[in-house]
Amino acid sequence: MARSKWYCPHTRTSQPPIGACFYRHREGRPRSRSALLRHSPGSSPRAIPLAYTRPMRQKVPIRAGLLVFVLALGGGLFSQSNPDWTEPFTPFRIAGNLYYVGSKGLASYLISTAEGNILINSDLEANVPMISQSIEKLGFHFKDTKILLISHAHWDHDAGSAMVMRMTGAEYMVMDADVSVVESGGKTDFQYGNTPGSLYPAARVGRILHDGDKVKLGGTVLVAHLTPGHTRGCTTWTMKVSDGGKTYDVVIVGSPNVNPGYKLVGNPAYPQIAEDYERMWRVLESLPCDIFLGAHGGYFGLEEKYPLRKEGGANPFVDPDGYKRFIAQKEQEFREELAKQKLAAR
Repeated sequence: MARSKWYCPHTRTSQPPIGACFYRHREGRPRSRSALLRHSPGSSPRAIPLAYTRPMRQKVPIRAGLLVFVLALGGGLFSQSNPDWTEPFTPFRIAGNLYYVGSKGLASYLISTAEGNILINSDLEANVPMISQSIEKLGFHFKDTKILLISHAHWDHDAGSAMVMRMTGAEYMVMDADVSVVESGGKTDFQYGNTPGSLYPAARVGRILHDGDKVKLGGTVLVAHLTPGHTRGCTTWTMKVSDGGKTYDVVIVGSPNVNPGYKLVGNPAYPQIAEDYERMWRVLESLPCDIFLGAHGGYFGLEEKYPLRKEGGANPFVDPDGYKRFIAQKEQEFREELAKQKLAAR
């Protein structure tokens, strides 16, 4: 007897289980997938519904899901995979009213004043509780943070800003060219705006800063220097601190790095990027520096210098020569990369 025109190869009946799909055949016997795909010479192939076998139905969604997951998060996970970024580091006083409260790899700074405190860099969201604890360990209160500043609008330095503002009520002050990036949660960043893993909670800016603006609180004055290139609004902070009867010039470098993938030649998303880097070198070379700091501990040798601190001894963070060497090295790296890209563009 001829079978029904529908046939389920899994149940071997004309009634498939829920969710199964069945093959259609024109004769009284089941057809294989290969048979269904064949057609006689000169005839056109007929569109016949086909289905994955059970193993295929299991493997394809899993593989597709993994692929989507990797594509969506790959950039962010890769860039946030450095364990130093979330590894705690002992908070300490650098000099005067300036303190280190960041992690091993991501630098954050507390400036204490009689009218409240200033925090530079919120870092990753996961780092905010660590920063809070570091501030408390030093004898200050996280809730007394009145002003929040950043070195530049990349997630590893500003992803926690919205959280800091919620917890402290601090006013967020950002360089003009980076405002749209922080207020969009990273979506308008020229390099990482389309990388899901590089996005973060948007934060509203309370004061828009411009090159040379001063941030004042309780007698402390910080100056915002626009040092663009790494981001459009990358900011290097300077201030003076008094310690042991001496006054020191502090420089907290925003970032001189040319990240992997940065296009220095013919970049439609940031046409003047090379010119901005040139401006940055001129600014950094012009700044007087005694105490050399930066957005990452690796810039200024945090791990190497910290053990050298001694009561009454020389402060290892007073390192004007180290600052000059660092800037010279980074400028050389930029020029080498620029030359390579210009050659490739010919």
